[in-house]
Amino acid sequence: MASQKEVKRYLAYWFQLGKKVIVGNSAEALLPEYVIVGDRYSDEFEECWRKITSQNSGDCHLEGTHETIAELLTPNWEMFPCARCTMPVPVRNVGMPAELCPCNDLSGWPNMEVPLPRNPVSSQGQLKTIRDRLLENEHSSNG
Repeated sequence: MASQKEVKRYLAYWFQLGKKVIVGNSAEALLPEYVIVGDRYSDEFEECWRKITSQNSGDCHLEGTHETIAELLTPNWEMFPCARCTMPVPVRNVGMPAELCPCNDLSGWPNMEVPLPRNPVSSQGQLKTIRDRLLENEHSSNG
């Protein structure tokens, strides 16, 4: 089952490549300008997430796909890397897989010469991990 965190990550990655979420009850398309701010998702992204998961929004789906976000949050779906571009894609854990990867209609993708979409990263957390690893190596070499 795809967790809420995995589906949120899926949308964040595709938003970073310019894919929109189509809101079911209207012709509205959501695409936050900023997805990540420092070590967290942007307020704009979080607002999109709230709107997408709201009961009032109806069936929302990522542009170029047929699966609704609500469907992806059911036990029938899991997230795996696309075989072509390694971006997260939904895969049914029972039955037929999703018809298309959202990368299907992105010209020039995958492009390994540009930074890939990513999760928010805590610089302080990363630096602490590096420090702890260095301290651990120092202690093991002195012992």
